Amino acid sequence: MEKLLIVDDDKGIQKQLKWSLSDYDVVLAGDRESAVAAIRRHEPKVVTLDLGLPPDEANASEGLAALQEILAIAPHTKVIVITGNDDRTNALTAIAAGAYDFYQKPVDTEVINVIVSRAYSVAAIEEENRKMRAVAGSDIGIIGNSESIDRLRMMVKRIAPTGITALLLGESGTGKEVTANAVHLASERKNKPFIAINCASIPETLLESELFGFEKGAFTGAHRTTKGKIECAEGGTLFLDEIGDMPFSLQAKLLRFLQEKRIERLGGRQEIPVDVRVVCATNQNLEAMVAAKTFREDLFYRVSEFTLNIPPLREREEDVIILAQYFLQHYATEYKRNVKSFSEDALSAIKAHRWPGNIRELQNKVKSSVIMTTGRQVTALDLGFFDHIDKSFELSLNLRTVRERAESIAIQKAYALSDGNMSKTSELLGVTRPTLYSLIEKYELTIND
Repeated sequence: MEKLLIVDDDKGIQKQLKWSLSDYDVVLAGDRESAVAAIRRHEPKVVTLDLGLPPDEANASEGLAALQEILAIAPHTKVIVITGNDDRTNALTAIAAGAYDFYQKPVDTEVINVIVSRAYSVAAIEEENRKMRAVAGSDIGIIGNSESIDRLRMMVKRIAPTGITALLLGESGTGKEVTANAVHLASERKNKPFIAINCASIPETLLESELFGFEKGAFTGAHRTTKGKIECAEGGTLFLDEIGDMPFSLQAKLLRFLQEKRIERLGGRQEIPVDVRVVCATNQNLEAMVAAKTFREDLFYRVSEFTLNIPPLREREEDVIILAQYFLQHYATEYKRNVKSFSEDALSAIKAHRWPGNIRELQNKVKSSVIMTTGRQVTALDLGFFDHIDKSFELSLNLRTVRERAESIAIQKAYALSDGNMSKTSELLGVTRPTLYSLIEKYELTIND
């Protein structure tokens, strides 16, 4: 059973909460000192904390001080503040200080169990994310705990110290450039340049000069000698993405560079030695292209000295939530958003989706949801999964509950569509600004200004 610390000086409330939360191994504390001691000894993931603690039962100073100490000792602990009905201000102060949630007395067994259960779910996800960061190999940027990713990390670390040319195969968005960079980071070249070039994004007439560079006067507009990507990667790693799109006429020159480790700039006559590790990638079938005479057979064998297959995200079910949580924290920090986790319906939607766009699709969805969400949790609505919105709302027959939930969703969606402009939000909703502010306060919506 999970440890749960209940901090309250009222023996009756202690007993009531212990009885209500019988699914947990409850530890009791009646003041700040004993609460801090229990945190150190039992390390509970979740704490319920009454703000009115002795010797200042009438105010919240001692409870807020206890909250501060608990989070200083165990910053990942989810603290649920329990307050009186007229203590909303102190509850919001506690939330701003780092509390996970608050609950107003009197105690309702069903409600407090839902809040505590969700706190444990969030704590478990965050703990998994921290473990993910400590996984062997995550230092090279390949994130995940699935068997296929463990195997990929192992192969990357085996080939990295060698000079072997690697070919990465995988669907679009699976992380081929991340894997190529991992090969670089796990090698002795990690302190040298990592240069990436997409062969499909550069016009055929420019690709040769981009790769090999050019001498002054080599063509109209060549006003000075310029190094190509290969020379810029000297001592490091060159990543050739979408190599299957490389023009057939240029493939012979690339093959010579791979074999001789020498290049000639466009318009030049001098051979330049280069020390560069090459990693290639494609989502095309190169063997079929060889058979169709659109890709050189000798180049194919040269770039595929070792082949790494990168699995699509749909085959990495264990990693989807880990990656989503990683992107959530990354973008919450980047955009200075107070977003902490995913809601239950968001997690269900993420797990159910097939992710045809792989990691890139997941990354983009989480990024936009962090920007658009108006609360501390990203919901299925924020992610754009309208079929996974809270089922309890869909099944509710209570008209007041349905109306409140619908109005909350409408406000959040209008706010997102208006890019945070309150005047436009009220206009979209067809209400005045004072009415909008009243609804936000009524439904306790958190707006990220």
